[in-house]
Amino acid sequence: MRKHFIICIILIFASVLSACSNDNENPDTPKIKIGIMLSEAGLGDQSFSDLGFTGLEKARDELNISFDYREIKDTKTYEEGLEQLVAEKNDLIIGLGFAIHDALEAVAKKYPNSTFLLIDAKSELPNVINVTFKEDEASYLIGAIAGMKTSSNVVGFVGGIDNPIIKKFETGFIKGVKEVNPEAQVLSKYAGSFGDEKLGESIANEMILSKVDFIYPAAGYTGVGAILESQRAGIYSFGVDSDQFYLAEKAVVSSMLKQVDVAIFNAVKEWAETGKISKKDYELGIKEAGVDIAPIRIIELSSAEKNKLEKLKEDISNGSITVNE
Repeated sequence: MRKHFIICIILIFASVLSACSNDNENPDTPKIKIGIMLSEAGLGDQSFSDLGFTGLEKARDELNISFDYREIKDTKTYEEGLEQLVAEKNDLIIGLGFAIHDALEAVAKKYPNSTFLLIDAKSELPNVINVTFKEDEASYLIGAIAGMKTSSNVVGFVGGIDNPIIKKFETGFIKGVKEVNPEAQVLSKYAGSFGDEKLGESIANEMILSKVDFIYPAAGYTGVGAILESQRAGIYSFGVDSDQFYLAEKAVVSSMLKQVDVAIFNAVKEWAETGKISKKDYELGIKEAGVDIAPIRIIELSSAEKNKLEKLKEDISNGSITVNE
């Protein structure tokens, strides 16, 4: 009898220990906290900010993390938003977009024990991890499609703010056009804004009057206006950052995919699994699956054109073509 009593006590004790262990591993208890300061246009830009948010939603659902975000329309300055995220004791704080660089550096200097992830720009500070993209590589492929399929031999590029990042989109696009069609003319114009849909429409209309039949905007919500105007005018356009076909299903041939969501998810995954991010700098191109193009719709490429496009992609990936030279 005494033996049975001891066994029962042991089993009860083991059960209590197991319950305590399960409580510690409760999947409803977030393991880490992530904060993100979104880019200028904020949520609903159907591009850069939305991609960043999507990456964190995936991390929340699959990695058992929690996250909070700030938009500049609420905080007035990037620095204020970043300060709030630090005050919340987030384990990793993300700054989305090149425009946030200076503010993020100011806050990172003030809080050297906090870790920051800077998307689309670089900082030398030891507590800042940098993620940049080779936008010119996928833009080159978009340019090749436009160069092969243009009927008027005039295509257009619409930039948001004239800066080194957007210049990479433009340079890659022009090089791709010229690679397959040296006689084609490329018209370029910068809007000076990522958030003005009406201005995007106006610029697209000007280009259409100049016989442009393909428009590639790298201009956030301003670019959305250019895409919508392209559809109204019956010409073609390309999306940027995410697959924007759904915006104008009679106009968007393909999109330059900038895998911001994937980059953020992978960084958070590494942090969740190891408690750190192993590298200081990440530069993601076609080879690294950081950029690509969406499926080609609306128009048909011939077998020769498909083979040409695939060969260009392969040559960029293996280094035979260096777009940023």
